[in-house]
Amino acid sequence: MKKIILQSWLVLLLLVSTGVAEVKLPSIFGSNMVLQRDKPIAIWGWADKGEEITVTLGDKNSAKTKADGDGKWMVKLEAMKASAVADDKGLLLTIKGSNTVTFTNILIGEVWICSGQSNMAFVVRQTNNADKAIASSNQPAIRLITVPRTPIDTPQHNFIGKWEICGPTTVPNFSAVAYFFGSELLQNLNVPIGLINTSFGGTPADAWTSRAALESVPSLKPLLDDWDKRANEQTADKVAKLNQDALKKWQDASAKAKADGKAAPQKPRPIVEAARSQHRPANLYNGMIAPLVPLSVRGAIWYQGESNVPRAHQYQTIFPLMIKNWRQDFGEDMPFGFVQLAPFRYTRNDPAMGAELWEAQLMTLKKLPNIGMAVITDLGNVKDIHPTNKLDVGKRLALWARAQVYGEKKLVFSGPIYQSHQVTDSVIEISFDHVGSGLKSRDDKPLTHFEIAGEDQVFKPAEVKIGEKKLMVSSREVNKPVAVRFAWRDDAEPNLINKEGLPASPFRTDTWKGVTEGKDY
Repeated sequence: MKKIILQSWLVLLLLVSTGVAEVKLPSIFGSNMVLQRDKPIAIWGWADKGEEITVTLGDKNSAKTKADGDGKWMVKLEAMKASAVADDKGLLLTIKGSNTVTFTNILIGEVWICSGQSNMAFVVRQTNNADKAIASSNQPAIRLITVPRTPIDTPQHNFIGKWEICGPTTVPNFSAVAYFFGSELLQNLNVPIGLINTSFGGTPADAWTSRAALESVPSLKPLLDDWDKRANEQTADKVAKLNQDALKKWQDASAKAKADGKAAPQKPRPIVEAARSQHRPANLYNGMIAPLVPLSVRGAIWYQGESNVPRAHQYQTIFPLMIKNWRQDFGEDMPFGFVQLAPFRYTRNDPAMGAELWEAQLMTLKKLPNIGMAVITDLGNVKDIHPTNKLDVGKRLALWARAQVYGEKKLVFSGPIYQSHQVTDSVIEISFDHVGSGLKSRDDKPLTHFEIAGEDQVFKPAEVKIGEKKLMVSSREVNKPVAVRFAWRDDAEPNLINKEGLPASPFRTDTWKGVTEGKDY
C-alpha cells in the first residue's frame, strides 16, 4: 500500500513539474460523498502552475481561483443547507481547468471523522447481532469512506479510497462504532450523514498527533528523542536482516515440530522499521489525518487509549494536545466525543494502570470545552479487549452529539461524573454532575467497587448509602477517612448508574502519586 501511494505521488509531482498537469483532487472528494452543511465548503487540489480553476456545486454555488507556484489550489464555496434525506440524485460537483472533473450524487449534511485504534476499526460483521444490523443497513443517506492504514514519517496529501453508499454490501467491513453512531444521528436529525473512518488497531494517541504539536510540549521531548534514536538505528537493511533471521528460525522450528508430530509455532509478524512504524509519534497523523485537512466537518468521535495504558499519566498531556491539534486543523470549535475504555486487564502489571487511563480521559473531559465522553463500564467483556456490543457504544456517542452538538437540551446524555467531596467525621459525601433524575444501583444490589482510605493511603472496601443526588461512603475499618476511589482497577464492572441507565465514570478523590507517573516512553 505504501508503495502504491508513493508511486501515485511521484506521478502527480512529475506532471506538475513538467507543466502538463491535469486538474486533480484528493480522494476525500468524490461521487457519493457528503459535504458539511451550514459551513463554508473547502475544495482543493492540484493543477498546472497559474491554471484557472472553476468549482461549481449544484446550480449556483461557484468559485474561481488559480493554482499557485506549486500547482496547488483551493476554493471555499458558500455554506449550504442540508439535502433532503430522500434525495436519490444529489448534486453535481464540477471542477474545470484544462480538463474537467465531475463528481455526482453529492449530498449536503453532517460529516464526522471517526478515529482511534482497534475498537474503532472493529467492523460491523464482527459485532453481536451483525446479521440484523447488516440486513437493516440500507440507508442511502449515509455515506462511508475508509482511509487506508498508512503510517509514514512525512505529512501526506492524499490516500487511496472512495465514498460509498451505505447498504448491506458496504457496511459489513466498515467501522461498527462509526456506523451505529451515524445511523442514530440519521434517525434523529433526518439529514444526510458522512462518516470518515480513519482508524488503526494497536496504536497510541501520540501517533495521531502532529510532530509540531508534540514538539511544543517540553515534557514530550524524551518520547520523541527515543523514537528518533530508534529510527536512526533501525535502518531498512537492519530490519530486513532481522526479518530474515526470524523467518529462518520459524522455518526451522516448524520443520522440527512437523517431524515431532507437533503443531507448528505461530509465524512471526514482520518487524517494521521504526521510521515508518504505526507506533511512532506523528506517523498516523501524517498518513491518515493530514490528507483530510482542511475538510469542512462537524466533529470527530474517538475510541482509543488501550495502547497508552502503560503511559496513562502522560496521556493527561497527549490526549488533550491531540484534540487541540485537530481543532486547529478542522476548526477551533470542532466538537469531539470519545469513548472511555471498557473494563479489561490491559497489562499484566498493576490494574490501577487502566484506572489511571480512565482518569486521564475524565480529566480531558473536564479540561476542554465542547467535548463528550461515553462511559461503557457496563458494555465490556473483561475476557476480550474487543467487546462485540458496538451498537450501544455508537448510541451513547450519538446521545452526546444530539444533546450537546445538535441542541436536544432535555436529553440526559451522560452517567454520573464525580464533582466534589466533603469529609464529615467518618463519612465522605460524594457529589456528582449528570445525576439525571437520581442515582441508583443498576442491579438493585449494594453499590460495588468503592474503597476508602485514611492518611495511611491504605484502601478498604466501603459501604455506600445512596442519597437523591449524593453518595455517603464509609468503612468501619477507617475512622478518619480522607479519600475515596471508585472502580479503581481496569477490570472493574461497577453498578452505579443514574436512573436513566447511564453508568458512572470511575474516579478518585485523592491526588496521590499514580503507578504510571514517570513512564514516558
